[in-house]
Amino acid sequence: QVELVESGGGSVQTGGSLRLSCVASGYSYSTACMGWFRQAPGKEREGVARLNTGRLNTFYSENAKGRFTISLDKTKNTLYLQLNSLKPEDTAIYLCAARPGEYACGAVSWTQFPDWGQGTQVTVSS
Repeated sequence: QVELVESGGGSVQTGGSLRLSCVASGYSYSTACMGWFRQAPGKEREGVARLNTGRLNTFYSENAKGRFTISLDKTKNTLYLQLNSLKPEDTAIYLCAARPGEYACGAVSWTQFPDWGQGTQVTVSS
């Protein structure tokens, strides 16, 4: 049973920064695709950034390029998302997700991720 627990969300002003963490436990996958997604009220869930746990390739959505950085600390089984230069439109619940294997990590739909955390709220005020 895979468990993903996010933390690090909060309220910041425009231009601020946050670092989100996702601690993974119960993993039996030799390699995986892990990612951060977000969902704002009334909007569809969208991808933010993804990472292969084996080769550590990273993939970013247009909304994240140049501002957000995804990383993995294997010693702590923790996935991170550094959020910089935050904007009000970044306000959402940020969720960590995982799927076994690295194939097409940057391309598969969020619906193909079987494991999800409960999310952490990020609020950016103007």
